Amino acid sequence: MWGIIVALVSGILMSVQGVFNTEVTKQTSLWVSSAFVQLTALLVCLAAWWVTDQSSFESLAEVKPSFMLLGGVIGAFITITVIKSMDSLGPARAAMLIVIAQLIAAYVIELFGWFGVEKQPLEWKKVIGMIISIIGIILFKL
Repeated sequence: MWGIIVALVSGILMSVQGVFNTEVTKQTSLWVSSAFVQLTALLVCLAAWWVTDQSSFESLAEVKPSFMLLGGVIGAFITITVIKSMDSLGPARAAMLIVIAQLIAAYVIELFGWFGVEKQPLEWKKVIGMIISIIGIILFKL
């Protein structure tokens, strides 16, 4: 149950953040807004680390495979693409497309067992669910 609540909060926060970031971008620029988002995220994470954890950053050198450390780089591109999609499509359409793209990408990662994720068998009910979601997006667009 806790996982469901956290996932719902995450989705809500992502949508609100996308709207905020898009508005900041309109008043500044894409790169100023994106840099500010990443900087403030860094400050919040450092403060939370200081209060709760204080484990060594040296453990990052032990992360294998090394490409797993690219999450922050991917995060920067997520910020930029969310801003651009919300600006051109509006929050609702952008969020729907973002969510379906996440769902498809996550399922493909599970199917092939990429990035250390346990490989899962193909389940047609999940494929049908994604197709229904895509049809829903098309209907929403109309």
